[in-house]
Formats: sequence, structure tokens, C-alpha cells
Amino acid sequence: MKFRDDFVWGAATSSYQIEGAQYEGGKGLHLWDEYVKEKGKVFENQRGDVSCDHYHLFREDVKLMKELGLKAYRFSVDWTRIMPEGKGMVNEEGVAFYNALIDELVANDIEPYLTLFHWELPMELYKRGGWMNPKMPEWFAQYAAVIADRFSDRVKNFFTVNEPQCFVGLSFSEGVHAPWLQLPDRETILMSHNALKAHGRAVQELRAHAKQPLVVGYAPTSGIALPATDKPEDIEAARQAYFGIPQEGTWAWNTAWWSDPVIFGKYPEEFLVHFEKDLPKITDDDMKLISEPIDIYGQNIYLGYPVCMGEDGKPELLSRNTGYAKSASNWPMTPEALYWGPKFLYDRYKKPIFITENGLACHDWIHLDGKVHDPSRIDFTARYLGALKRAAQEADIRGYFAWSLMDNFEWAEGFGQRYGLVFVDFKTQKRIPKDSAYWYRDVIRTNGENL
Repeated sequence: MKFRDDFVWGAATSSYQIEGAQYEGGKGLHLWDEYVKEKGKVFENQRGDVSCDHYHLFREDVKLMKELGLKAYRFSVDWTRIMPEGKGMVNEEGVAFYNALIDELVANDIEPYLTLFHWELPMELYKRGGWMNPKMPEWFAQYAAVIADRFSDRVKNFFTVNEPQCFVGLSFSEGVHAPWLQLPDRETILMSHNALKAHGRAVQELRAHAKQPLVVGYAPTSGIALPATDKPEDIEAARQAYFGIPQEGTWAWNTAWWSDPVIFGKYPEEFLVHFEKDLPKITDDDMKLISEPIDIYGQNIYLGYPVCMGEDGKPELLSRNTGYAKSASNWPMTPEALYWGPKFLYDRYKKPIFITENGLACHDWIHLDGKVHDPSRIDFTARYLGALKRAAQEADIRGYFAWSLMDNFEWAEGFGQRYGLVFVDFKTQKRIPKDSAYWYRDVIRTNGENL
């Protein structure tokens, strides 16, 4: 078994989680800037105002990427750093920052993969209703046009939005991310429809303003339904559970709802029937827009959950084994998720797949020898990449981005969870590559042959 010869090996970050400089360079305010100030919402009331100070230290960070052998870097642009009010005026200082970052990446032979939206919703647009406002797709289109105009001469790989399940579901349905709201399904389903239309308009504007042929994708997330056995009926049960209405959590953790419209131009019929009373008006033109053709399909995958076929012929969720392996974030270690997830997705959507995020939180610290030893992360990644290598024999898997390049601000978990290949001392901003970073460098050098 092997990965394709042109397999893309990279690492990922997002703007608010690493950049800092939240009140510098003409940047506007976004949802997290404002609502992170609410006491008791984020671990130890921490904020991302400085975080990793990547805004000032990006050249040092790119040098680290080069030393670690990364072939690609997936980063996101802060909408409010480019357009402080989300529309209208363009902030040239913000454009200059991302131009300098992109130039540095290109100079070091690291392919940039740019994500337009990783949750930084401009406050000025939020005040106007945010994702509930029917104008949001056009506002996002304006932003996408600026991104393509300014950066697509050097950036050819783009993802439109990252994890809509989170910026709609966690933020407005479950209330565990900023702005910490729990709204009725009717309102959050409307948000999802507008977000998908925004994705479609972004695809259109990226292509219309492109300076070169682009590769455009989309990066949702999901937990993966894992068959309890290799019996055909359990595999079918897992497939049904994965693309069906979630049996646990809110409606937003529905894989088919977020991806069927993008690929097939229609919402899943099961969902339309189940949530009929909560649906917004959906037109044929909407669906044509949402399904604007994309080139690649990104998926963030961290974990899975066991499923078998029940005696009633329906998928049945199973309990995890007592004492199951889990990360510092209490997420289960389920490496088979990187086999079944890409396999199910490719079987259904037939699009080249990138794993746009995968990683785990560990209890990392600087040891007495001055190094950061993280054998659990190495073991975790080796197991997951082994499963992905298996999937690559059956599906078109194009690349893998480790989450994350460096320890950062992990949203509601603040700085309490470390996902990075590189350790960050948040007081001094010193960077120390962990053992896993050097291990991953060897994986990249051998194209995964050493797994």
C-alpha cells in the first residue's frame, strides 16, 4: 500500500487561533473578538487577542514549516482584517499582511491552501442578522472577489468555508461557541441555507476573478460512523447512520445536509420530510447556486462512533468499550475513522478528498532536557495515517493536513488544549518543535512509506 506520488503533506491553522494583533493593522471586530469577553464562556476566561502572535512572527513560523519539510500550509484569512466591516472598504494593511505571508510561503516552496472563512464573522454583519440575513451570500461574494483579486496570482488552492457544522451548530444551536446562543431549528436551518448559498457565490467569484486556473473546495467536518464488524449489514448500518439524521446531538451534525446540496444540488429527502415545518423557502435557483461545481472535497476528521445494524433493520449506536483510549480533550481515539470516513465520502460524492484537519490534544510540556516529547501524538498519527493509507487504495485521497502546525487558541477551550506539532510558550512566544514534528518530517520525506 502507498500514497500517490503527488500526495500533499501539510499542516493547518486558522487566523483567530494564531494571529493575535486583534486591534492592529486596521482590522475590524468579529464575533469572537467581542463575545470571548463574556466571563465563564472560555476556559479560564482566556482570549485570542495575542495567541501565537503569528501576525508579527509569521516569517519565523514559515521558517519552521520549511525545517519540518511541509509541502503545503492550509491557513485562513480573517475576513475583518481584509474588510473591517465585512463589506465595502478594503483594508490595505490587512492585504499587505497576507501578501507577505503568501510570498514567504512561495519563497520557501510551501504551497498555500487558503480558507476564506474559519468562523470570524464580522460584527457589523452580525448586527445585521449575520447568517440569517438573505444578503449574506452577496456580502461573502464581495469578500471572495477581493481575495481572488489580491491573492490568486500566487494561490491556486482555495477552500470556501470551514466546518459549517460548528459556526452554525455549535455557535447558534448548541450554544457552546460564540455568541453562545441556542436558537430554534427554524432559525439555524435558515442560517445553514444562507451559508451554503454563500459558499456557492464564493465559488463563482473566486473563478470570475482568478488570475490563474484554481482548485476550489469546501471543508465540512463530521464524526464518522464506524461499523462494529466487517459484516455487510454493519457496514451498511454505518453508512446509513453517517448520512442520515443524527441520532444524538443537534440536527447540524448531519453529513448529507451539508454536502448533498454542494455535490448533488439537492437536500436529502429524509431531512426535508423530517424538518418540513422548519424549512426556509428553497428555490431551484438556490440549489443551482449551492451546487456550483467544486474540484476537491475537504473533510476534517478527528473521531468516530460505533454502529451496528439493529434487529429492527435500522442503525443502532453502540456504547464505547470501557476504558477506551482518549485524548487530553477526552475525544476517543478511533483511527479507523480515517478509513471509513474517506471511503464513505468518496463512494457517495466521487470527489478527490483532502483530509483538511486531523490531530489530537495532548498534555505537552517542556521536559528537563529542553525538548517536548509527545509519543501519544506520534502513535495516534501513525495509526490514523495507516488507516488513511488503506483508504487511499480504494478512494482518491489527495492530501493530509495535520491539526495543527502549532499550539493555539482552541476556541472555548482557550489555551487549555495543545494540538500543535510545535509547542508554543504563550508568555515568551518561543516555539519548540515536538518529537511528533520531527517524526512527521520523516513521514513526509518517505511519502508515508515508513508508516
